[in-house]
Amino acid sequence: MYALVDGNNFYVSCERVFRPSLNGRPVIVLSNNDGCAIARSNEAKALGIKMGAPWFKIRHMEQEAGLVALSANFTLYGDMSDRMMSLAAGLGPSQEIYSIDESFIGLQGVRGDLVSRAFKVRARIHQWTGIPTCIGIAPTKTLAKLANHIAKTAERKPGSYPQMLAQVCNLATLPAQDLDDVLQATAVSEVWGVGPRIAKQLQDGGIRTVLDLTRMDTATIRRGWSVTLEKTVRELQGQSCIELDDAPGPKQQIACTRSFGKPMHELGPLVEAVSEFAGRAAEKLRKQNCLASELLVFMHTSPYRPGAQCSRSVVVPLRRPTDDTLALAQAAADGMRYMYVPGFRFIKAGVILVELQPASVQQWELDLEPLAHEDAATATTPRDRSRLMTAMDAINCRYGKGTVHSAATGKQGPKREWGMKQERRTPQYTTRLEDVPVVRA
Repeated sequence: MYALVDGNNFYVSCERVFRPSLNGRPVIVLSNNDGCAIARSNEAKALGIKMGAPWFKIRHMEQEAGLVALSANFTLYGDMSDRMMSLAAGLGPSQEIYSIDESFIGLQGVRGDLVSRAFKVRARIHQWTGIPTCIGIAPTKTLAKLANHIAKTAERKPGSYPQMLAQVCNLATLPAQDLDDVLQATAVSEVWGVGPRIAKQLQDGGIRTVLDLTRMDTATIRRGWSVTLEKTVRELQGQSCIELDDAPGPKQQIACTRSFGKPMHELGPLVEAVSEFAGRAAEKLRKQNCLASELLVFMHTSPYRPGAQCSRSVVVPLRRPTDDTLALAQAAADGMRYMYVPGFRFIKAGVILVELQPASVQQWELDLEPLAHEDAATATTPRDRSRLMTAMDAINCRYGKGTVHSAATGKQGPKREWGMKQERRTPQYTTRLEDVPVVRA
């Protein structure tokens, strides 16, 4: 048995914890540079605001419907997620954190009434963090994901029976006919792993509901689509094919990309930006205990702006695999200088670390840049800055990202020329001392 614990409208809920005045009002959270809606309250959804709706197209609703739009505050959301996940782990013996607001819980060996237990965990999460959640329970992960969707939408459906599935839904306890009715009332596009393209293909073939898909022959699914979709169908039929992943494997690539708050046309700010991105990627690289052999740098103009367009990228091979922030920042800066073309207004750049390998694999060779007191003929070991990197990570973890950084990234602060536009960001209530709310009697 599995449970899926999911925070409702998570980014908006995090904002409402510290600003109760937002309760009952239409609220959206905007993407980087305040571009489009990436989270919506139920009230905003009722206004017809779609996920990904460009801000400039819905901005008029501020005056017309009282819409509140906030810049993304990912530092706050990440910290609130950690708190929510630590409480969700009390539901069962094993946990897989699937995303910032979703967590699979393994319920093997858990006795008693699972629905009652889920309601208690849900109440604890809400009391201790302020985040409302819904929980879906089922024999497979795909069905648990579907049960969570039903728990979220049951309150908005007519009739008394759907209300019994609201907030916590256990598909395993439903009688066969009731389960068929629920699956019949749920569109096939709501199934985990069925994307828009496959959903349209299924609908064109007459498979419109989850019940239709569940009754499909698995061999036909495999021949007509893929083994992956076959696994999905088997999961819907109650056969567990996707195990809980307690420790996800290391990533094969690590990327850090950003859109700029305004177009950049000078080389200096672009070098600062990719140096910063390389440092962020290096920190992620060290967390998974890997080294990078190559680094890809790219930049491009906006296809939506008039004028000449330019998109360039370059792969910078590293002399030896490394996780050293300074070495990676230098490589990123070199790549940017090599491919920079004056006269264009660049809107986005990024760094991608590729050809990753375990840090336990070492490469020994002649160091072509020995320390001042060394002779090039005797410098046979790579310069080791691992202790420096460990200290840097520890300081940045304790005092915030960017506390210690490569000088190539330029002066830290919100007024960076290439920084993101976040005019509507709320304080970092839980991670920044200056932003901690103060209650006065």
